[in-house]
Amino acid sequence: MTVPVPRESIAPLSTSRRRALTGLAAATAAAGLGFPALAQNRPLRIGTTFDNSSVEKANGQGLYQGSSAFFNALNKAGGINGTKVELVMADDTFKPEVAKANALAFEKDSSVLALVHPLGTRQTAEVMDAVPGMAVVGPITGTISLRKKNSPNTFWVRANYDQEVEKLVSTAAVLGQSRIGLVHSNDPLGQSVLAAFKNALAKAKLEPAVIATTPNTTSMEVGPAAEAIAKAKPQVVVVGLAGTAPVFLKALREAGNSSSAYGLSITASALSAMGDLAKGLGFVIVVPSPYSTKFEIVRRYQADMTANGVKEFSLTSLEGYLNAAVLAEGMRRAGSSLTRASVMSGLASIENFDLGGVKINYGRTNREGGQFVDVAVIGSRGQMLS
Repeated sequence: MTVPVPRESIAPLSTSRRRALTGLAAATAAAGLGFPALAQNRPLRIGTTFDNSSVEKANGQGLYQGSSAFFNALNKAGGINGTKVELVMADDTFKPEVAKANALAFEKDSSVLALVHPLGTRQTAEVMDAVPGMAVVGPITGTISLRKKNSPNTFWVRANYDQEVEKLVSTAAVLGQSRIGLVHSNDPLGQSVLAAFKNALAKAKLEPAVIATTPNTTSMEVGPAAEAIAKAKPQVVVVGLAGTAPVFLKALREAGNSSSAYGLSITASALSAMGDLAKGLGFVIVVPSPYSTKFEIVRRYQADMTANGVKEFSLTSLEGYLNAAVLAEGMRRAGSSLTRASVMSGLASIENFDLGGVKINYGRTNREGGQFVDVAVIGSRGQMLS
C-alpha cells in the first residue's frame, strides 16, 4: 500500500552516509584525479526485464520506478567515473521464455554491462542461466533452490523464503498462535514456500493445521483452497501467493473464515488491491518500511523519488532502488575500465557494506548478500505499521 509522505519528513543525509549509499563521492574523486573514464557520449547501460503489462505489472513498474530514481540521482551527481548510467527496460509479460529472450538480447548488446531485478521465480531461473557472463543483481524471488545453484553471476539482495516463513511462524508462536495453515501455488514458487513452511514448523515443534494449494502463481482458481482453509479453522494462515492473494482472501472471508492472515513479501504488491481486506494483515518485508525515515537508505530513497516526480512510496520501489544501489557500488568497485567481468568482481568484493541501515555482504563464494527481514501490519486506517 502506498501513502504519500510529506516532504518535510525527509531528513538530510550526512556526507559519509551519502557516500556509502551511492559510492558517488569516491567515483567523482577518481575522475577528478585523472583516472580514465569511458567515453562521455556513451552511457553505461543496465538491462532489466520484468512484467510491464500482465499480472505482475504493479510489481514490475514499482521496481522500475525505484531503480530509475536511483540512477537518475546518480547521474545528476556525476555518474560512475564521470559517465552516466542508462537503464534499459524490456517487458517479459511475466513469461519465463520471454524473460530468457530479453536476457539473451541484452547479452548480444555489448554496451549492456549487467542486469537488475528480474521479476519472478521461473523468470529468474531462465535469466540467470541464459547470461552466465553477466551480473544479475537483485532477482525478485526468495526461492531456495535457485540460490543453491552454482551461479556466480547472480547476486541476491533480498532474504530467502526460508527466512521469511520462519519469521512469520516465530511471530505467530510468540502471539500464542500454534494452529498455523498455509496456502501456496502448485509450482516452483509454491514448492519452495511449502518446504520453508515445513522447516519452520519443525523448528517450532508444531504440526501444520492445514495446507491448501492453488493451480499456479497466476491462477484465479482459489475457491477450493479457501474452502479447505475455512473448514480447518486455523488460528492463522500463511498466504504464500503473490498477485492472486486478494482473490484468495476475498474467497476465504466469503467462506466464513476469520483467521488471521500473514503474507510473504510477494504479497505486498497486492496490498493496494485488497482494500479493507488488507486491514490487520501481517506480512514480511525484506526492505525497511518506505516510510521509516530512521533508516538513511529510506531518506535517500524518498528524496530521490520525490526529485524524480514520484510522490507515492512503496516497498517494491524501495527494493528496486536498493538493488540499483548495490549494482552501482559493484560498478564503482570495478575500477576505471568497466567490463562485464569487472562488474562481477566488483560486486563480489562487497563485504559488510552498510547501505544506510541495510547491510550487504557478499564475498568470493557467497552470493546471498542481504539478510533484512521484518514483519509489518496494515492498521485499521490502511497505514503500514512496522
